[in-house]
Amino acid sequence: MNMSLDKLDFKAERHAKFRLCNVASYTTELLEICADDPTLHVLFIPGNPGVVSFYKDFVEFLYELLEGKASITAVGHISHTKKNWEHGRLFSLQEQIDHKIDFIRQELQNLEIPLLLVGHSIGSYISIELFKRSSEKVSYCIGLYPFLTLNSQAMKQIVIGKIAASPILCTALSSIIASLGLLPMWALRLVVRNSLARSWSANAVEATCSHLSRYHTMRNVLFMAMTEFRKLSEIPDWQFIRERQGQIAFLFGVDDHWGPLQMLEEIAKQVPNIAVSIEREGHTHGFCCFEAGSLWVAQHVASLIKNWISSSTQ
Repeated sequence: MNMSLDKLDFKAERHAKFRLCNVASYTTELLEICADDPTLHVLFIPGNPGVVSFYKDFVEFLYELLEGKASITAVGHISHTKKNWEHGRLFSLQEQIDHKIDFIRQELQNLEIPLLLVGHSIGSYISIELFKRSSEKVSYCIGLYPFLTLNSQAMKQIVIGKIAASPILCTALSSIIASLGLLPMWALRLVVRNSLARSWSANAVEATCSHLSRYHTMRNVLFMAMTEFRKLSEIPDWQFIRERQGQIAFLFGVDDHWGPLQMLEEIAKQVPNIAVSIEREGHTHGFCCFEAGSLWVAQHVASLIKNWISSSTQ
């Protein structure tokens, strides 16, 4: 599939809509598109930061590429939010997993069409955990640039791990970033644009300004990262992945320390017949920050889903 950005003709009423949802007493940000007569439901699990507005372009592209036949819901992480709904409480990786299980039970329990999970980065790990705990509900699972285990050779991970493990450094870094949130929004956008987001999409810039400049969000991003590093020091559950290999697919990037190619090689070794792909178009782990990256990944996911539908109906 080779579709340029200007060939996607979105209908205004099909733009992804934001909604707040109370999940097990936690105020949760959702991004969703509801099809008129859906034949399947895609539940998207973000990475860390778990801010769903980063994925608005991706969700809208995927809806169009699936030809309006799928409803799509992106569910954000607890307290990775614009407002400090949880009053500064910090939430671990396990609590975020439990939260997504609660969401499925609360919002999708009576779903009568196939439920597909798509996760990005640590969201891929979370998706597999959801698949394990909701096997009767989930039909297919896709991991994008998956963070499944620690990469001891990646200096960036070592540095992030040391920062996340230090409450003093986490507090200091979060405070410094939050101080930028005191700027007028136009000034903050200018800072973000001129520092790290010169080529980012408008949605990614807006998500950075509205969410990552919040102290409670940054503290939760770093606390979740700390618990990720502890949990992902363990070996992946190869037994479950083998058992469900026909229902799981992964997409890796060429230069991605979170999901390095040696991890792809290990997956291929442990589960020889699983569907694994490598993105070689120059997009990055942070594909969702770029319109072109969001489109390419949406094309890949749509192709996997269509192939799964075709094989499951034979």
